[in-house]
Amino acid sequence: MPHGEAIGIDVGISHFAAVSNGKLFPNPRPFRKLERKLKLLQRSVSRKVKGSNNRKKALLKVQKLHERIANVRAYYHWLLSHNLCDWGGMIFAEDLNFKELARGFLGKHTLDGGWGQFFQVLEQCCRKRGVFFLKVDSKKTSQICPECLTETGKKELSERIHSCEHCGYTTDRDVAAAQVVLIPWACSRGTHGSCMLSEGKAVALPVTKESPSL
Repeated sequence: MPHGEAIGIDVGISHFAAVSNGKLFPNPRPFRKLERKLKLLQRSVSRKVKGSNNRKKALLKVQKLHERIANVRAYYHWLLSHNLCDWGGMIFAEDLNFKELARGFLGKHTLDGGWGQFFQVLEQCCRKRGVFFLKVDSKKTSQICPECLTETGKKELSERIHSCEHCGYTTDRDVAAAQVVLIPWACSRGTHGSCMLSEGKAVALPVTKESPSL
């Protein structure tokens, strides 16, 4: 059951995760850091005679490096999940279509971050720690001011700061999105009126400029 303090999280590229309390977690990028070494090993494999022992040894090195990348990523996911569970009794995250994101121009970054795996790990960690976990509608989370609920419009990827012309609220773009993730929960508590928390998924907004401030 929902209990304790609520926090929202938003995953991204410049930072792996941003939390509604303002905390930013760096992106480890394990694949990107070892990509050059992996390419050299794969090139070495291609130069070996098929079926030879040397080729088998080279393939083993490639497999071990892939395993190392996966282990670094998984360790970071569990470490971050436990940190998040330490901060609140409820965690809300965006319900993203990771398969669709992986097919886009940010596919390489999406796969390197392993966001889908991270949310699976986070859900498991929350279940073990007795923390309430829920995915909410991700629609327009980066286009709404969490302070006054004004729709600010789409932002370019290069825009890393959220600055609302309506109320003057300024913060990191990803932190603002994480704060917007919490709005449906606040709505269900009666803070913003007609929003509701449905079974398994929060129903988002809509938002207008006339909406009351937080």
